[in-house]
This record gives sequence, structure tokens and C-alpha cells, in this order.
Amino acid sequence: MSEVTSDQLFLGRQPILDREQRLYAYELLFRNGSRNAADVTDGVQATATVIANTFSELGVEAALGNCRGFINIDEAFLFSDLIELLPKESVVLEILETVPPTPAVIERCKILKAAGFTLALDDVIQLAPEFAELLSLVEIIKVDIQPLSRVEIMQLVMKLKPMGKILLAEKVDSREQMEQCLKLGFTLFQGYYFAKPTIIAGKKLDHSQLSLMKLMGLLLGDADTSELEEALKPEPGLTVNLLRMTNSVGAGSTETITSLRHAITVLGRRQLQRWLQLLVFSSGKQAGSTNPLLLMAATRGRLMELLAEEMRPGNNAFADHAFMVGIMSLMPALISLPIEEIIAPLGLAEEVKEALTGSNPDNILGNLLQITAACETGDLEILSKHLQKLDGISIKALNRAQTHALQWANGLNQPSP
Repeated sequence: MSEVTSDQLFLGRQPILDREQRLYAYELLFRNGSRNAADVTDGVQATATVIANTFSELGVEAALGNCRGFINIDEAFLFSDLIELLPKESVVLEILETVPPTPAVIERCKILKAAGFTLALDDVIQLAPEFAELLSLVEIIKVDIQPLSRVEIMQLVMKLKPMGKILLAEKVDSREQMEQCLKLGFTLFQGYYFAKPTIIAGKKLDHSQLSLMKLMGLLLGDADTSELEEALKPEPGLTVNLLRMTNSVGAGSTETITSLRHAITVLGRRQLQRWLQLLVFSSGKQAGSTNPLLLMAATRGRLMELLAEEMRPGNNAFADHAFMVGIMSLMPALISLPIEEIIAPLGLAEEVKEALTGSNPDNILGNLLQITAACETGDLEILSKHLQKLDGISIKALNRAQTHALQWANGLNQPSP
């Protein structure tokens, strides 16, 4: 029996240290279980899974903090335009030793380097003439010291140093090896002497292949942004991952995300398409039933949106914020994290954050959320209390909005005609 449930995700992470043994980066590794090993049958899927888990499911802050991530790239993935989805300042593309230095590979590496990506070459143990041009393109050379003698390591370093590259000693397993590599002038270090890979575990946010393919179809059909937004609204899991990806790709940006439409605009349609492709590649699931909590989250979002429109007709920004609060409010139950941790890296508007954390009792969106939750539980006392705080919502309007929200939710799992 498998140790892994379908909603679990795993990511291996091994530290890369500098000469003072300070954390420089992490190598991100494919893991398909809590056991610290990988069963890789498809290199493209493995790399896509690492990328999706890092930048979408977990979020770049949780996976990397302020460090960069080294990501293994095989020949097939090297030519995938999914690479261009990655934030250049946060990753190092680690070209595996199995990638042949063909003219096509060399040209692709030149394009990626010109686009601003940092390249590294993995598992170098000798200087074969056919790798000369590829070596000239990379910025970091990872030397596998494990199969080499002390003399062989010294001879290899003497040949590499004139190239002016950053040398990384990998598979450093002892203090003696570390001290030798320090004396030889290595800049970066990785290996069991410092730390074995650790496993970051999390929960996947459910999104079926059917939903992904529907969104892909809309993008390929050049659908309007409003159509994309409507297709995303019934998918709280995808929406949260979209926000995470938007903030990962825009690392360093201080722009506040105000709505789904805004997130789509910030990410860009081409990047959105790559992100959906990435999720399709990394997902092994078939279309199935929707998680009941996700359905409730979507219903909450729709009810809050309708109530916001009732309160402030024509104020689309307010309605967008209300929808965002509704779908985000059940995320702690879905992914077993406090709401503060979930929203910290998402760049949400301040009034949305206040409503979700309950930090401001006078926050209108927070009161709308309380009303929505009271409708679910049938708590008339709480419902009455928060209705009194808001102008513009009558019991009749609330009942009407509830009916429309439930009708909308009931249609979510229905196939398109």
C-alpha cells in the first residue's frame, strides 16, 4: 500500500553552503513520498512536479525563503517553454550530466542565458572536449568529488580555474574532503557532511484535470480575461495557487493583488498558460469529484460577492475583494496551515487581510464573512449581530443571494454543454 495519499506533496531540499558555511542556496529534489529517496520514471514530470510544488503549491517563501533554488534540468525539459515560467532571480538551472552538448542544446543554453537565467553544469568529473562550449556558457560548475582521488580533484580544479567559473564541490561527505576543497579554492559546497536532503511536506489544493484543460482551452481560444476569471472563480485551489505563482514570478514586486483579474494581468496570459501546462504535467490525477470544502469555499466567495454588490452596486473592486475573502477563508482547513501563514506571501489588499485574520472588528468584509459563516451554521444570533453592523443588506436580499450562490455552486460540477 502506498504511504502517500493523493492530497500530499513532497519536496526534497539540500543546502548549498558558501566558504564560511553560510546558507547560499538549496538544491530542490523530486520526492514522491516521505522516504528520502526518489523513484523517477519520467524526468519531465519529475521536474514539473518540483517546480509546481515550489512555486505554486507551497509557494516560493515556504520552499526557499530568501535563497535561490537549483533545479535539475534534463534534455527534454531544457527545450520546454515551461522553463520561462520560472523567476530568473530565484533559480539556477542545473543541467544534468546526461544532457548531450549538441548544437541545439548549446543554442538553447545561449537563449536562456541571454534571457537572464543562471546556468550550472552538474556532476563534472573530467573535461571532455565536446563539453568545452557548454562549460563556457555556465556560471557554476558542480564537481562530483566522490569518484575522484585527491590528485584527480586537484588536477581538475587546475584546469577549471582559468575559466573564471564558480566551482561547487558536491557529495562532500567528510571534514577532510571539505578542507581539501577549501584549499583548492571551491566557492560553494554541498554534501552529507553538511546536511542530507530534508523533506518539506504539504497538502495539494485539489484541481482536476478537467478544470485545467477547460482553462487551457479558454487560453488557446484567446478568451477574454473576464472569461478566464469566471472559469477560475469556482476553483479556490487554483486561485490560491495562481496568487502564489503570481508572487513567485514577480519576486521583489510590491504590487498588491486586488482581484483575480488583476492576478491574471500581472502574471500575463502566456505565463498563465505555462503555469496550467505545468500543473497538467505534474498532476497524475484524473477528473473527479470536487472536494466538499473547496465547493463550500467557492460558494462562500460567490455569496460574499453577491452581498457586496447589494451593498455597493457598481463597485467591482469591493465585490472582487469580497469574493477573495470568501474563497480564502476555508484554506486553513484545506491545507492545515494558519491563515496568517497562507496569506503572508500572497500580496493581498490590506482590507482582505484584515477580514481573513479578524484583526479589525469594524472591517466590512470581515462582517460579511461572519454573515456568510452564520448562514452555513444557522446561527441566527451571530447573523443578526453582524447584519446590524452593515447597511444595505436586508433579510430578503440575503435569502435571494443565498439562493443564487447555491444555484451557482450546484452547477460547478456540471459538464459544459
